[in-house]
Amino acid sequence: MIKQVWHSFPIQLLVLHLQKNLALIIIWGILLGFIVQDLGVTLGIPFLFLDPEYLHEVSWLSFMLMGIGAAILTMAFHMTTYIMDGRRFSFLAILDRPFIHFCVNNSIIPLIFFLVYILSFVSFQMKNDLENPWEVIHFFLAFSAGSAGMFGLIFGYFALTNKGFFVLFAGNLDKRLRKVRLTRSRAISQYKELKNQNRQVDVYLDLKLRPVAVRGDISRFEAAKLLKVFNQNHLNLFFIQLFLISLVLILGFFKELPVLQLPAAMSVMILVSILVMVVGAVSFWLKNWTTLAIIGFLVVVNYFSNFDFLNRPHEAFGMDYEREPAEYTLARLDALLHEDTIRKDRAQFEEILNNWRSKFTDSVPPKLFIVTASGGGQRAALWTLHVLQNIYRIDSGSLIKNVELMTGASGGVLGEALFREIYLQSLEDSKIDPGSTVYLDQLSADNLNPIIFTLLVNDLLIRNQYFEYNGRKYLKDRGFAFEKQLNENTLGVLNKPLSAYRDPEASGQIPLLPVTSLITNDGRKLVISPHSMSFLGASMLGLTGINEKPQSVDFTRFFADHDAMDLRFLTALRMSATFPFITPNIELPSEPSMETMDTGLSDNFGIQDALRFIYVFQSWIAQNTSGVVLVTIRDSEKSSEIPATDPPKILNKLFTPLRNIYSNWDNVQTIQNEVLHNYMNESMPFEIEKVEFEYSLEEMQEDDLTESQENLQRASLNWRLTAREKRSILENIKTKKNQAALKRLEELAVEIKK
Repeated sequence: MIKQVWHSFPIQLLVLHLQKNLALIIIWGILLGFIVQDLGVTLGIPFLFLDPEYLHEVSWLSFMLMGIGAAILTMAFHMTTYIMDGRRFSFLAILDRPFIHFCVNNSIIPLIFFLVYILSFVSFQMKNDLENPWEVIHFFLAFSAGSAGMFGLIFGYFALTNKGFFVLFAGNLDKRLRKVRLTRSRAISQYKELKNQNRQVDVYLDLKLRPVAVRGDISRFEAAKLLKVFNQNHLNLFFIQLFLISLVLILGFFKELPVLQLPAAMSVMILVSILVMVVGAVSFWLKNWTTLAIIGFLVVVNYFSNFDFLNRPHEAFGMDYEREPAEYTLARLDALLHEDTIRKDRAQFEEILNNWRSKFTDSVPPKLFIVTASGGGQRAALWTLHVLQNIYRIDSGSLIKNVELMTGASGGVLGEALFREIYLQSLEDSKIDPGSTVYLDQLSADNLNPIIFTLLVNDLLIRNQYFEYNGRKYLKDRGFAFEKQLNENTLGVLNKPLSAYRDPEASGQIPLLPVTSLITNDGRKLVISPHSMSFLGASMLGLTGINEKPQSVDFTRFFADHDAMDLRFLTALRMSATFPFITPNIELPSEPSMETMDTGLSDNFGIQDALRFIYVFQSWIAQNTSGVVLVTIRDSEKSSEIPATDPPKILNKLFTPLRNIYSNWDNVQTIQNEVLHNYMNESMPFEIEKVEFEYSLEEMQEDDLTESQENLQRASLNWRLTAREKRSILENIKTKKNQAALKRLEELAVEIKK
C-alpha cells in the first residue's frame, strides 16, 4: 500500500517539484507566509490578501477577483511544470485530455494554498466586526465562483483543443501539429532524454478523482508520436500564456479606469503568474541553455538600462526639465549658503513671525505652538489628522491660531498638509468644518491598488503614456498613480502648486509647513517651502570660519531656474513619503541628478527641524512670546517594554544584526531627539513645554480599550488600511496618555484666554 502511494502520480509530481522545481515551491511558500501572517505583517502585506479592496470597499466582488487571481496563478504553475516536466511521464500522451489529467494530479500544492487561504480569510473576516456575519459566506462563495469560472474557461479551452494519442493518430495528423513537425534526429534525441528521465508511476487520478492503474504497454507506442502529443499540448499552452501577457499589456492603456484597478494582491498574483510562465516558456524552448540565456538577458538589460529609451527618470511634476540642469557641486552648495543669504532669509521669516504675532491683540504675549508629526504611511497620515482635528475642537479652533510651524515626515506631513488646507478654506468659508470626520474617511481610503496595478501593467514594461500638467508633459508612472489617487482621497484640495501657499504663510493665516525629503546622493535634506529656509542648512558660525558641512538644500533657491515654485504640492508630499519599490524615487533636474526618497530615514519625527527653528529665532521668540509649546504626534510608542530574547539559532545570528538596526531605528532617533530637546530646553531663555500624542496599542490594552488580545491589530506601514486598523487608530485617542495631552492643551487654551 505504501509503495503504491509512493509511486502514485500526485506524490511523484510533488517529489519532482521538491527535487527540481524548488523555486516554484518557494514562491508558494512565500505566499502562504503572507497569508498566515508570518511574513510582511509590519508592511501590511497579509491584509492585502485577507481583506482585499476593490473600488474602495471589501466586498464579494473583491473576493471574486481574488479567486480569479488565485486560479490564474494555479494555472501558471500547472502550465509551467507541464511544459518542463510533462514528458517525463510518457503515459500521459495516451490519455484523453493529457494536460487536464496532469493538472488534477499536480494539485497538491495549489490545494494546500487554497485551503489555507480560505481558512485564513474566513477567520480574519469573522474578527472584522462585519455588519452581517453572513457576509463571510458571500465572500467564500464569491471567491469560489471566481476560481471555478477561471478554471472552467481555461480547462474548457484545453478540453476542446488538446487531443490524446489515439485521437491524433487515428487518422491524419492535426493540421497545426504538422507545423511543429519533429525531425528524426530531434525525436531520437528527445526520446533518449525522455527514457533517461522517466519516473515510475503506477497509479494516477482520473478526471473523476478515481485511482487508475497506468498501462503497462507504453513502450510499444512510437516515441516520436508520443512526443508530438506533448508538443501539441505545449503549443496550446503557449497561446494561453501569450493571451494573458497580451491582456496585461492592453490593460496598461486603461490603467486609470477605477474599474480596472484590481486588488493589490490580485495584481501581485498575476505578476508572479507571468514570471512563472515566462520561465516555463524559456525553459521549454532553450532547454539546457536556459540558465545561460537568463544570465545573458540580465547582462544585456543591465547594460542598456542607462540608455535614454529605457532609463526615463521619474520626474517632479510642475518643474522644467528642458533647461540646462542645475550644477550640483559642493562649491555651489557653499555659494547658496552665503552669510548674506542666510541673514536675508532670517529677516524674511521674522517678518512672517511678526505677521503671525499681529493676530494676537492681548497685552500678554501668546504661546508659540509648533506641531511635529512622525512618518508611517497612511497610518501616520490618519493619526496625525485625527489628533489635529481633536486639537481643533478645543475652544472652537482658537488654539490652532497659535500654531505657526508644522514639521514632520512622510505620512505625518500628509496629515498636517490636509488639515492645514482645510483650515485655510474654513477661514474663507464658515460652512467648512476642519473637524469633520468626512476627511478621515477620505484620507484613509485605499491608495495602494492603483500603485501596484500600475507597477504590473506599466512600470515593469515600457512606460509610454504621458499627461500634461502646467503646460508640460510628464510620463505616467506609479508616482502619477499615487498622486492621482491621493488627490481623489483628499477631495482635490491639495492639487495646487507650491506657490499657492506663499501668501497664506507669509500673512500668518496658516502655519509654515516645510516639506522635507532625503537626498540619496549625499544624505542631506531637501527643504521644500515657498519661502527659502537656508538657515536650516548651516549656522552663522559655520560660515565665518568653522569647517561646517551644509545639512540641507533649499529647494526653491537651488532650482529657481527650473520653476521650483510651480512644483505640484502633491508631488512635494510624495517626495517626502517615497517608500522604496512602492513609489519611485524622484530625480530632479541637476547634474549630477539629485535623487530623493522618504525623509523618515534621517528624521522621522520632525523634531530636529522644529528645534533648529526655535534655536535660529530664539531672540524673537523670547521677545514676542511667552514660550513654546511643542506638540508631538507619534505613530509609535515612545517607550515600550523591553522584549524578552531567546538564545538565537544559527540563522538568527546571521539576520539579527540587520533586524536590530531596522527595528531600533525609531528608538535611536527618539533618543537623539530627547537629547536635543533637553539641551534646548535647558539653554533657551524661555520654556519649551512638550505635549505628546502617541498611537500605542500597548496603552489601549493597559487602559482596557480593546475587547481581547486577538482583536488588537497595530496598523501596518502601508498605503492601505483595513477596517480594524482604522478603528485602532481612531480609538487610540481615548488612551489615558492622549486624553491627558488633550486636557493639558485645554488648560493652555484657558490660560491663553486670561
